[in-house]
Amino acid sequence: MRKREYLGQLELMVLLAVVRPAHDAYGVLISREIGVKSGREVAIASVYAALERLERKGFVKASLGEPTAERGGKARTYFRATAAGLREARESYETLSRLSEGLIALDGDVA
Repeated sequence: MRKREYLGQLELMVLLAVVRPAHDAYGVLISREIGVKSGREVAIASVYAALERLERKGFVKASLGEPTAERGGKARTYFRATAAGLREARESYETLSRLSEGLIALDGDVA
């Protein structure tokens, strides 16, 4: 059995946001996607910190785009999930699904 790299909640949300678009994702897009889907704003600095941790774990890979005039000649950093990242996202999703099966408190208004 392989050693499992467990993800924190923000890391998992960032990884899922990286997996979501059909093209490579970048920090602002990832932050916006998390805000839209979760209803919570996430600071861009927190997103980049999570991306650095995910990259160290081998779950995402960064690449530089072309410099653009609209960004003052700066290149945008794009992120894509690696095969290990896709596997981790799938395993995390499946684990959360199994753990939440049959939890009556999640189905109703009981607090």
